[in-house]
Amino acid sequence: MRATIVGTGRMGKWLANVLKEDWNIAVYDADPNKTAGISGVEVLSSPGDISGYRPDILINAVTLGNTIRVFEEVVPYLSKECILADISSIKGDISTYYFHSGYRFVSTHPMFGPTNADMNQPKGESAIIIRESYEVGKNIFREFYEKMGLKLYEFSFSEHDSMMAYSLTLPFSSSMVFAACVDTKAVPGTNFRKHMELAKGILSEDDSLLSEILFNPESIKQLETITSRLEYLKHIILARDYEEAGKFFDRLRENILR
Repeated sequence: MRATIVGTGRMGKWLANVLKEDWNIAVYDADPNKTAGISGVEVLSSPGDISGYRPDILINAVTLGNTIRVFEEVVPYLSKECILADISSIKGDISTYYFHSGYRFVSTHPMFGPTNADMNQPKGESAIIIRESYEVGKNIFREFYEKMGLKLYEFSFSEHDSMMAYSLTLPFSSSMVFAACVDTKAVPGTNFRKHMELAKGILSEDDSLLSEILFNPESIKQLETITSRLEYLKHIILARDYEEAGKFFDRLRENILR
């Protein structure tokens, strides 16, 4: 398998280092400094070099806001047999681009990243393969993910973004609220330190990634759920209602033990 990975940030670089064990890999990044230190792969200096490499699959690993633009930039250098792929956290308009591109495609989302996951041992982590993807592309990533011991799920484009509003917006926004309320003079206990580590990890992500996750059209529903639950908690606290607090805690425990 010959693959070109465009974008060698943290995920792109990780993909290159993992896939090179079984595939022939070429990498390209508009910032040549980002391809430094990736050994055992061919480094391309311009989009035009992709034409000479003739990849079987092109994996777009740039930031979310640049995904479609980069596809448009490199597609003129691809053969029609090449499969387009992305690993974007939010799919948004990518589906529309694929359906009008005339290319076979596969869209996936590895549900882990360099910030809070052990990238050397991702076994047990999850990955999503988009249902509308071409079967040959699905099989390529299914084999790759299964070899890594990942749990695989299949969702449609719309189901994926709806799910991400829950699984990404909810923890991301909660950590942002925590960070917004941090008092640097506070004496940190164990729970405080754990929350701080998580918040620091999330806020070390690229601004475009954080923005795209929050700007997911489904995200506002999750934020409204959060604010309504906080208002209810505020009501219990103001009333000092021990009985209602107990019921509330029981519901919380049921939620996290499901």
